[in-house]
Amino acid sequence: ELVESGGGLVQAGGSLRLSCVASDRTISEDAVGWFRQTPENEREFIASIGWNGSPHYADSAKGRFTISRDNAKNAAYLQMNSLKPEDTGVYYCAADVSGWSGKYPDGYDYWGQGTQVTVSS
Repeated sequence: ELVESGGGLVQAGGSLRLSCVASDRTISEDAVGWFRQTPENEREFIASIGWNGSPHYADSAKGRFTISRDNAKNAAYLQMNSLKPEDTGVYYCAADVSGWSGKYPDGYDYWGQGTQVTVSS
């Protein structure tokens, strides 16, 4: 099971740090991705990190968000700075057991329940 935390309400320009902790399996060899649920109920790629620590970002996240992982804590993180109202949504973390991070939700095997991020203008 993946459990996200760290969401909340923040003003535009503020920061949040999301956490994703795995409770029943080791994710050190998995890729971990972060996705945002859109109003159209699709999961939009935000960022991912491979088993080797290599990060990938959506264009909307580059320069503002940083993805990282701590294998000792069996966790991954998404540091979000300079938040904008359009970043609002439910954020999900997901694990891909192949270890190679990608931007397509179908490539991920395990998902968390999500954490709400609301950015006010």
